[in-house]
Amino acid sequence: MPTLEISIPHNLPQQEALQRIKRLLSETKREHGDKIQNLTETWNGNEGNFSFKAMGYDISGTLTVTPATVELAGKIPFAVSLFKGQITKMINEKAGQLLQT
Repeated sequence: MPTLEISIPHNLPQQEALQRIKRLLSETKREHGDKIQNLTETWNGNEGNFSFKAMGYDISGTLTVTPATVELAGKIPFAVSLFKGQITKMINEKAGQLLQT
């Protein structure tokens, strides 16, 4: 299965960045419940695991919030990998806005 790896820099305190990422996942569940099913997340400190189904495809991965970056590593279906560039751009834009000081 293809992977998606993204590193998003931030200048926030690590705990603030972590809270913002967690809030984003909650908002995503609420705002896109019609497109995303079974969104789950589990956190152990600053590392979280997530999974969901979108457009019939299973997607999963990890989020790690470090003092300077948010690291996303995910597994995406081959059919979705055709849109990897667009997905990466969208995630970078959304996370960049979210993590602004």
